[in-house]
Amino acid sequence: MTFAGLDDELARWADAGRVATFWWRDDDAVATTPALATLAALARAHDVPVALAAVPAALEDSLAATVVALPQCTVVQHGHAHRNHAPAGAKSCELGSGRPLATVAAELGAGRKRLHDAFGSRFLPLLVPPWNRIDATVVAALPSQGFVGLSTFGPRTAREAAPGLVRCNAHVDPIAWRDGRRFVGSDRALDEFVAHLARRRAGTVDANEPTGLLTHHLVFDAEAWRFVGELLARTRRHPAARWLAVAAALGA
Repeated sequence: MTFAGLDDELARWADAGRVATFWWRDDDAVATTPALATLAALARAHDVPVALAAVPAALEDSLAATVVALPQCTVVQHGHAHRNHAPAGAKSCELGSGRPLATVAAELGAGRKRLHDAFGSRFLPLLVPPWNRIDATVVAALPSQGFVGLSTFGPRTAREAAPGLVRCNAHVDPIAWRDGRRFVGSDRALDEFVAHLARRRAGTVDANEPTGLLTHHLVFDAEAWRFVGELLARTRRHPAARWLAVAAALGA
């Protein structure tokens, strides 16, 4: 699909008198890097909010400089150390059932405090589990650790993942992780983007959940960044499209 296909889908939203909402999540932030500077430049140029999922245990002081200089940025929490604790042969998971719940909860609470101390009001206690995987027992414990939101991948089946914990997921990841960690190309990424929009419009998924773009600045190449730039530019100037900050996305 080309960008014309996205324009066509947004025209259908406009014809129905509706506005398509989006949000942007970027994972694996630790420090200010040239790749993060590219992301920041795009967010600033198009005035689009971005939720920067930072890894608390690996946090470096330099990240604060990027956040302070980028009013479009909100920091959210990406697990604790982004460390795999799954048994051999199982899918990677930091927040699984293989360790005592008290240990996992204590790590997440300590990570939340570190990010709050580092970023203050620019931090929102929304948890992004590494590899988008989290055990149900850990989910249930999140509100007691001060979390208000959870973000994994794919259409949500319910607005709340646990009482008081809103789920707001990402839906489009333009990286082929099992095929050289390469950009999948604009056509395939747009296919996924438009497919979620169409399902929202038809009501086969939660129409109120904003369509989430997931980026990983550390692995993006020039072609991937060009796609993001074009996507932001086209949607920002379309009357039937609106990008939400993560706090507003949680309220959707």
